[in-house]
Amino acid sequence: MGIHRLNHAVLYVSDLDRSVAFYRDVLGFRLVPMTPKGFSGAAFLQAPGSTNDHDLGLFALGAQARPSTAGRTTVGLYHLAWEVDTLDELAETARRLTAADALVGASDHGTTKSLYGRDPDGLEFEIVWLVPADRLDDAALAARTRIGRLDLSAEIARYGGTTRGGVGISVPV
Repeated sequence: MGIHRLNHAVLYVSDLDRSVAFYRDVLGFRLVPMTPKGFSGAAFLQAPGSTNDHDLGLFALGAQARPSTAGRTTVGLYHLAWEVDTLDELAETARRLTAADALVGASDHGTTKSLYGRDPDGLEFEIVWLVPADRLDDAALAARTRIGRLDLSAEIARYGGTTRGGVGISVPV
């Protein structure tokens, strides 16, 4: 058995409509009409540019749901990471997350350039651009052992805003 990528994620949320609006309006996900008839409280979304059946499932628990304590007092998932194709897309995502007051961090991991966001229920996610395999150098590889401050303008100047990320790594050559 060879697992080669995450197919989809399912999250429990308190308010389904609010969460659908966030993932649609801020991150560009599209609602996929595949909720089984007679079943309420769920929504399925597809990421922009995805060829997947769906990338995200949302199941509503209702307003009585308490926030997740994963990583603070219980074990659990910290975050999921979605990949964008270009640094221009990463910059646009940063603007959208900032406008939604949902950007909680930005990091340079050497081979990846990452934004961290939080959805309306406080669940964290990462949006990442991967340095293409043919652009990896010793400095980028060495920087994987630290977490640096992301200077998105400098990265765009270095790699170009429209350079496709992940080529040779997550995108076949």
